[in-house]
Amino acid sequence: MPIYTRGGDDGTTALYGGKRVSKDDSQVTAYGAVDELSSTLGMLMAHISTSDEFAFIEDIQHDLYLFMGYLAGAPININASEEKITLFEKKIDVLTQELPQLTDFILPNGSISSCWAHMARVNCRKTERSLVYFFREKEVIDKQESQIILKYINRLSDLLFTYARVFNREKEAISKKK
Repeated sequence: MPIYTRGGDDGTTALYGGKRVSKDDSQVTAYGAVDELSSTLGMLMAHISTSDEFAFIEDIQHDLYLFMGYLAGAPININASEEKITLFEKKIDVLTQELPQLTDFILPNGSISSCWAHMARVNCRKTERSLVYFFREKEVIDKQESQIILKYINRLSDLLFTYARVFNREKEAISKKK
């Protein structure tokens, strides 16, 4: 079975249920941004060394996959993802305890894993903007599911910023041992 269908050659794509929309529709842009974020997380995962963090981020990718389905119109219940927001906050708090207090802006550079965490954070913020635009345009920004997704993505960007700091701190620790 070929991967190509030729159905999108005219600049349209099918949503869940078969409805065709333009590939530049805000709905397609929104779930496409989530897909890009997930792919960037995959690059981050390729550069981290702990299996716990790998599994944690992979679990985030699974949530993002559910969000993409929901955004494409599939009847998916995403309410369980709301619990992850609190989990992100707890993880941020634990990781932040190991870091020096922030007193200045941080440039997005350093170790490869830190740079990929920053890239994921930037994609996360871009995803958030796409989602807000789509939810406002469709007048569903106040819906419970929309709010869950927005809170999740917002907190995920905070987590990715924290990861970037942690991964740079790990690099510094390794460099000092040499």
